Amino acid sequence: MIIGSVRLREVPESDIERALALAHLVFHESPDDERRKQQQQMLSGCLRIGAYDGEELVGFAAAHPFTVSVPGGGDLSCPGLSYVSVAPTHRRRGVLSAMMAELFVRCAEQAAPLAALWASEASIYGRFGFGPGTYGATVEIDSRRALGLRISPDERPLRLLDADSAPAVLAPYFETRRGLRAGRHARTETWWREQWLARKDEEDEDLSPPRVVTLGDPLAGYAIYRTKSGDWSGGVPGLVSVEELEADTPGSAAALWRYLADIDLTGTVRAHGRPLDDPLPLFAADRDQVSVKSVEPALWVRLVDVRAALTARAWAAPVDVVLAVRDARIPANAGTFRLIASPDGFSYAPTDDAPDLSLEARDLATAYMAATPVAALVRAGLVVEHTQGAASMLDAALRTELVPHTDDTF
Repeated sequence: MIIGSVRLREVPESDIERALALAHLVFHESPDDERRKQQQQMLSGCLRIGAYDGEELVGFAAAHPFTVSVPGGGDLSCPGLSYVSVAPTHRRRGVLSAMMAELFVRCAEQAAPLAALWASEASIYGRFGFGPGTYGATVEIDSRRALGLRISPDERPLRLLDADSAPAVLAPYFETRRGLRAGRHARTETWWREQWLARKDEEDEDLSPPRVVTLGDPLAGYAIYRTKSGDWSGGVPGLVSVEELEADTPGSAAALWRYLADIDLTGTVRAHGRPLDDPLPLFAADRDQVSVKSVEPALWVRLVDVRAALTARAWAAPVDVVLAVRDARIPANAGTFRLIASPDGFSYAPTDDAPDLSLEARDLATAYMAATPVAALVRAGLVVEHTQGAASMLDAALRTELVPHTDDTF
């Protein structure tokens, strides 16, 4: 593809360092040598699209070869877009649009119905059909006093693991749990070691190396966390930063949260990106001790192939609606389609019937994993309901027992 003097082509491994230099320039980053080496290794396994003006690399986008859980416990190929960057000298010249179009073509060639990313600027990626498919909450515990609980914590023994042995223990357990929620990525051993158990925290170098605590044998839950000393003379308590907590039951979760809140010389437990239905705020005895500080979009999802994506997910209730879908970036998705689905079957075919709902592909992506009800999008003026009750009918069919959740950033 050609945009003026700029041509798109795959970025060879010999240019990965140049691609990283461009991304670091655009995102104002200066990673140390260890982190740069990790990034190089990750990019070596990615699809890499470059925009070249002559021999100068002026645009770059990578796609991790991920699979993600969808409602019903199935998995779909879902390339994870990252390092999307355009040189300051070549902005507003169509470079980003061309790279995104090329990535969508590659997704179609690889039979990947979904694509996903973490949006640095939501206003940009909404234009390309991405919508927030999952959300995460930041939760804090005031642990200057013992964590009060309304339920009995699981009293099976806790054990600390070293980071080197942790993947072999955690990975099988995580995989059995992953399909219970939509939006969760399959993890390789490299991903465990380089992303979840990296010695240094990319966002806060003052945090300790990762600690891993497990509950029970066989495993009934685990937590990955880091700590940071405080300044008690200045009234700043030590911090426990929880990166992931997974548990079989509320009692298992309560045992792990109690452990985290009891760590000596700390006074705050902070967990980013928790699922919106995390039971912790409900089973805490004092809601003033546990607070939800913020709720933010997490994984942004794009339906590259609407029909294939809808076919792959499960349906909680029967639905028969006609959807008028607008998609300026992938015209094959656009049109009027009758969706007939139930727990026992699925059909999605073009129709001349009048639509019950009119919506953009980005809003269908937002509702796909059931993170946002279609009825809420109607109330926001983003989806037009032509037939009363159509949004509620579609929401009943899209419903999931657990809210979608994404742990993995990229």
